[in-house]
Amino acid sequence: MKEETAEHVQGAVKVFKFVVLPASLIFVFANFYFLGENSVAPMLWGILVFFYSNFLPDLPSIYRKKGKISDYKDPPWYKKYLLLLSAPIVIWVLFSGVRLKWKTVETFHNFTSLAIYGIFLLLVGFLVFVGNPISIGNLIEILSLPLYGMAGYLTHLKVDKIW
Repeated sequence: MKEETAEHVQGAVKVFKFVVLPASLIFVFANFYFLGENSVAPMLWGILVFFYSNFLPDLPSIYRKKGKISDYKDPPWYKKYLLLLSAPIVIWVLFSGVRLKWKTVETFHNFTSLAIYGIFLLLVGFLVFVGNPISIGNLIEILSLPLYGMAGYLTHLKVDKIW
């Protein structure tokens, strides 16, 4: 467990240093220069989402079904992906002593989970960063959240040699 976590931290730091940080600085400076908008807050949220997304595929594994799978009924798809999308809440519930009966064989180390997570982040970005009226700057900020999140998720998949 420690080795895997160290690999993910090392991979995330490397991608952050050489890809995410330079792209973030270009994003902020270009948004300020061309559109006159301050994009530091979306950049900081994006960096936070990048690091969170790098560990996200492993977080719902707490509820992964272990042992004999043949006598086990998998929950519906929406419950499985609710575990993925609400992982911080699920972990908080777990540590508060509440036991959910949801178990899944899904590990979320696939591109379907990445696509669902990207769409979820697009919706969250729209709800958080949309302004009235919608401008080009708003669209860039809305799209930044799923781009950061998908970069973190892809980094995780790359470290696990799935991508």
